[in-house]
Amino acid sequence: MLNLVLFGPPGAGKGTQSDKVIEKYHLTHLSTGDLLRKHISEGTALGKLAQKYTDEGNLVPDQVVIDMVDQKMQDTLDTNGFIFDGFPRTVKQAEALDELMNKNNSPISGMVSLEVPDQELKNRILERGKTSGRADDQDIAKIENRIQVYKDETLPVVNYYQNQQKYFNIHGVGGIDDIFNKIIEVLDRLPT
Repeated sequence: MLNLVLFGPPGAGKGTQSDKVIEKYHLTHLSTGDLLRKHISEGTALGKLAQKYTDEGNLVPDQVVIDMVDQKMQDTLDTNGFIFDGFPRTVKQAEALDELMNKNNSPISGMVSLEVPDQELKNRILERGKTSGRADDQDIAKIENRIQVYKDETLPVVNYYQNQQKYFNIHGVGGIDDIFNKIIEVLDRLPT
């Protein structure tokens, strides 16, 4: 079973690349962004709580995200593997994810991190904001805050996977297919 953490800052192209990885490897997509948006659009208690944090450009608390991920995993145990998009965002979440995966005898195979310069991230998010309808994709102050929150709170997750020798860095600028081919090179070497 291939279990992949697709990592990178907001606007790095995780969603685009995860779609391509899912198609090639037949993995179950687990996007905390999608889970959060689903809960927000349905007006669930978790969704209302998450909305408060995302409106401010901040991360949703760990326990809320962990509970949503666990629920989604339990609903899709019969799979070739999972691709985690936007999760884990903190070391605490990475530890919790390892616990969930070990409980299911299916450890994380590796983390692929898309590295993109800050200005490129801002440009991509602003462009996405023209069609996404997301207020936080259209406000440069919120975008800059999201990038800074990523650096302060999320980037330490890299060390967590480096210590397990499961971290792989991909330059995330260039053609979509070129970036995807770099990802394939990494994934085809991972244990399943």
